[in-house]
Amino acid sequence: MSHPLARWPVVRQLLGSDRAGAREAVRTARTDAVEPRTARADRVVASVCPFCAVGCGQRVYVQDGRVTHVEGDPDSPISRGRLCPRGSSTRDMVAGPARATKVRYRRPYGTEWEDLDLDTAMGMIADRLLDARARHWQATDAEGRRLDRTLAFGTLGGAALDNEENYLIKKLFTALGAIQIENQARI
Repeated sequence: MSHPLARWPVVRQLLGSDRAGAREAVRTARTDAVEPRTARADRVVASVCPFCAVGCGQRVYVQDGRVTHVEGDPDSPISRGRLCPRGSSTRDMVAGPARATKVRYRRPYGTEWEDLDLDTAMGMIADRLLDARARHWQATDAEGRRLDRTLAFGTLGGAALDNEENYLIKKLFTALGAIQIENQARI
């Protein structure tokens, strides 16, 4: 087939021996050059989707230390290789252009945001938490019964946290005297 139309796969399919269009009739230089997105990965890391408590398995493809692709793990007994739309967007969480990479802070009554380093921001949070605890601590109630609590703060855990993380958060906030401790997974 040297006719100029023979470059078109449908013509090769109709005039050649590959009537089903499953082999050579549909091959072009462009399709021969196509490779899977995952072909150039240095390594594949087994992971778990971070978005909810289902725990779907993921395969994370890494090239030059950067996440290049995320797909469902077919070996996962939970998701069997499937991901919901949110799970499919996991790569954007770590490598997307809209990902927040700095701590942004706006002072009380301020109109401008400023960047803080993580240690400064964590120190500010710890100072405020301990200050609120000290100012609002309730050792006893009006009748002298022991309370040892504060109502000044609480915590709302996320569904993407695993059991161990939720356990540690519960223990931390209980030790601080908080009684408003909840997890978003139950809401």
